[in-house]
Order: sequence, then structure tokens, then C-alpha cells
Amino acid sequence: MAKKTKQHQPEGTVAEALNQTEQLIEKYKKPLLYSVIAIVVIAGASFAYQHLYRKPRINEAMAQTFVAEQYFRTDSFALALNGDGNALGFKQIIEEYGVNSGEAVNFYAGICELQLGNFEQAINYLKKYKSEDLIMQARALCNIGDAYAGLQNNKEALNYYIKAAKHVDTPFAAAYLLKAGIMYEELGEIDNALKVYDEIKTKYPQTVEGYEIDKYIARIKP
Repeated sequence: MAKKTKQHQPEGTVAEALNQTEQLIEKYKKPLLYSVIAIVVIAGASFAYQHLYRKPRINEAMAQTFVAEQYFRTDSFALALNGDGNALGFKQIIEEYGVNSGEAVNFYAGICELQLGNFEQAINYLKKYKSEDLIMQARALCNIGDAYAGLQNNKEALNYYIKAAKHVDTPFAAAYLLKAGIMYEELGEIDNALKVYDEIKTKYPQTVEGYEIDKYIARIKP
């Protein structure tokens, strides 16, 4: 006789699984509901922050910055920095709008302070400036060097001129290297000054600094 095989009843297993699922849903219904509500609230709050607060603040900051930039372009650095009594200056825009004012405002404020001879304040603003534009970031580094030079801190000035020159390989680097060479001379490091001047002569001969570099070399070459 053929051996009878035991038949399983899948209906019972499915029913049990469904029953367990219903029990789990019932048990965790409130926590699940609260989680969904929390997600909706967070999403709503994020949307409201971005569209009802942050964007309007950014737009306000941009409108204020426009006037300050006009003063900056005409070399009216005090007005650009401190405002004219009607429109805010870069310093006030940073205080009022913070990160919503954008990175460029720190750059503008730093240049204004530098031009006005406020070197420590210039360094403070320029060090806060962070840009993915390598050319602009290199310029900011050079300006920090200028501020340290204004404070007669020649070693730090040299440090930032070298950083600026290395940050991006463009003809602008020739100007930064020239400043570094002059600082080496001020520090009595004539050999290093000559190396920098030779680098300008070799790498950037078509720049203004490249055309004039021979006179710097002749002045200090033994």
C-alpha cells in the first residue's frame, strides 16, 4: 500500500499570521500614529521655515546688499560697511541676517575694513569667507595677508600670500608671489625671495609681474 502523506492546511497558517498581524497593529496603533503625525509636523515645519521665513529673509538681505554693493563699487567703503542711514551696510546686514546674508557679504565687509585701515576686523571677516570659487577664495587669502602686513605681522602676511598663490594656478598667482617675495626680503630671507621671483619669471612671464620681475631679481641678486 502506498504510504499516505500528511497534508498541511495552509489556511490555518495564513489565518494565524493575519491574526498576529492584526494584534500587532492594534498594539502599536497609537505609536505608529504618533510617528506619522511627528513626520508630518516636521515636514510642515521645514517647509514653513524655508518658504515663510528663510526665503523672505534671504530676499531682504539681497535687497539691502544691493545698495551696499553700489557704494562698494564707487570706493565709498565707510558707507558700504556702515550704511547711509536708510540702507544697511555690510556690517549691519551680517548682524541682522546672519547666514541668510550669504558668504559674499563677509568678503565685502572684510575688504571695506581693510581699506579703512581696520586690519583686525578685516581679518575676522575674511576668515569667515568660504567660497567654492577658487579665484575669489585665493583673493580673500591674499587680502588676509594684506591685513597682517598692515599689522606689521610679516610672517603671517607671508604665510597667507603663499597660501593664496598655491590655492589656484592662474596668472593672478603672480601678484601673490610678488607680495610673498617682498615679504621674504623684509624678513631677510633673500634666497627664498629669489626663488619666488624666479618662479614668477618661469611660470607667469606674460603677466605684469612677469614683465617687471627682472628688476626685483637684479636688486637683490649677488
